[in-house]
Amino acid sequence: MKPRAVMIFAAGLGTRMGELTRDRPKPLIEVAGRPLIDHALALVHDAGVPRIVVNVHAHADALRAHLARVAPHALVSHEPERLETGGGLKAALSLLGDGPVFTLNADMVWRGPNALRQLADAWTPDAGALVALVPRAAAVGHTGPGDFFRAADGSLTRRGAHASADYVYAGAQIIDPTPVAAFPGRVFSLNAVWDGLIRAGRLRGAVYPGGWVDVGRPEGIALAEAELA
Repeated sequence: MKPRAVMIFAAGLGTRMGELTRDRPKPLIEVAGRPLIDHALALVHDAGVPRIVVNVHAHADALRAHLARVAPHALVSHEPERLETGGGLKAALSLLGDGPVFTLNADMVWRGPNALRQLADAWTPDAGALVALVPRAAAVGHTGPGDFFRAADGSLTRRGAHASADYVYAGAQIIDPTPVAAFPGRVFSLNAVWDGLIRAGRLRGAVYPGGWVDVGRPEGIALAEAELA
């Protein structure tokens, strides 16, 4: 079963953006004349995903108003408190419907083939999650170490405590919501869910072949605009 819903994560505080997020949410920061959330929505629309859910927290009213203009069919999951990625997805499951779902970070810019389409083509129902990856050397704007090692069959393992792995998580995935719904508590990261899937041999990765930029810091804006140009 291919995903027919996407969760766009847009509830972060954007503290690494400094003054740029003092009076607006990070997804409304513009890159190449368009808010980041619009870049994410364009990816979703191009992939033909019919159901869109966006979580909001910081400057929620501004983001709601923008979505009402550019994506009035999108559903909003408001988080009065920050739930992190796992908790945010768990809270929105009733809006997303049954079956596997896409998740997409709202602070990435992609150039090349549609990453969501690529994931959908590679998805198999025996996987617990299929995450988009970029090689560490090609992860523009990413300042941390790599996240995963990838085996020939696509299965993933974590980097060690003192080593950088070959691939960086690119902020898009398909995930079976069952382990998310079963995870205890309200506030948790999807990393905790992934760790369980790794132990079960059910976390896999697909390498994205195009250009990708992490716009998590102010300097990422110029890097993304250069990539898109």
